[in-house]
Amino acid sequence: MALLNFGGVEEHVITREEFPLKKAQEVLKNETIAVIGYGVQGPGQALNLRDNGFNVIVGQRKNSKTWDKAKNDGWVPGETLFDIEEACEKGTILQYLLSDAGQISLWATVKKHLTKGKALYFSHGFGITYKERTGIIPPDDVDVILVAPKGSGTSLRRMFLEGRGLNSSYAIFQDATGKAKERVSALGIGVGSGYLFQTDFRKEVFSDLTGERGTLMGAIQGIFAAQYEVLRSNGHSPSEAFNETVEELTQSLMPLVAENGMDWMYANCSTTAQRGALDWWKKFRDASKPVFEELYSEVAAGNEAQRSIDSNSQDDYREKLEEELKELRDSEMWQAGATVRKLRPENN
Repeated sequence: MALLNFGGVEEHVITREEFPLKKAQEVLKNETIAVIGYGVQGPGQALNLRDNGFNVIVGQRKNSKTWDKAKNDGWVPGETLFDIEEACEKGTILQYLLSDAGQISLWATVKKHLTKGKALYFSHGFGITYKERTGIIPPDDVDVILVAPKGSGTSLRRMFLEGRGLNSSYAIFQDATGKAKERVSALGIGVGSGYLFQTDFRKEVFSDLTGERGTLMGAIQGIFAAQYEVLRSNGHSPSEAFNETVEELTQSLMPLVAENGMDWMYANCSTTAQRGALDWWKKFRDASKPVFEELYSEVAAGNEAQRSIDSNSQDDYREKLEEELKELRDSEMWQAGATVRKLRPENN
């Protein structure tokens, strides 16, 4: 393992140098990896594993949109694409990549195929961490492991095709075979991770739920909306408000942060921008920190998980979701965004 030092805090990570693809292929040479679910994470992980030379099959509901998507991606019915139950029977490693609600509803089907020595793989700690609420309690004689890419399945696949890797966390909940560490390391490299950092199922889901509701999605949308509305209410045009709120951040500044960090981005902006950012960032921290503390407490108490379970398991969830997404899509800010994106040079 590589050793990282964060100001005195040491952390071990698994890199491609110490665990190369060839080693991962050797570890899993006798395994059949069954990717169960072909929605958000399934396609990226399955395709990357296939392209990396692993024995992969996909399990998905027949006659569904995702079944058709899998066929369009080259998975062959009866050879590499099967009904979920048949894939579970054939697989020695079951990558359980259905939605959290889907995992709950299909658990009885999957569990009966978890025979001794198999591995149950997650990319989210939800089902195991909140097992009293989800009912997902694996048998004692199977490995239970996790690889959680820090991004969407689309990003995982895109970066793989570009020759890059998306960083992932990994965890072992249950090592029944003595091979769980090798299995999870090989799978993490196989799906296209840049490197793997260790966590546990509980920490993964706590950080993930906080991040999704916070700076990754919820908080950033809230901040975007607040700044955009203030600019518009003070007479700025939709184009100007969107460019100053979203476009410059995503297209110009965030790539600089990703390249070398926030301090480097500050150093490469105007002195006026530097001064203002340095003067105001702590005010934003102090204003938002109580909200993040409340959010983390709700996650840790299981309340966010229960809200997700209650909402996502309802029959009309998809219809209600579409209504909420439509509210975002039809807002002036994101309508302005659609127009601005069309004007980017690569789209002309």
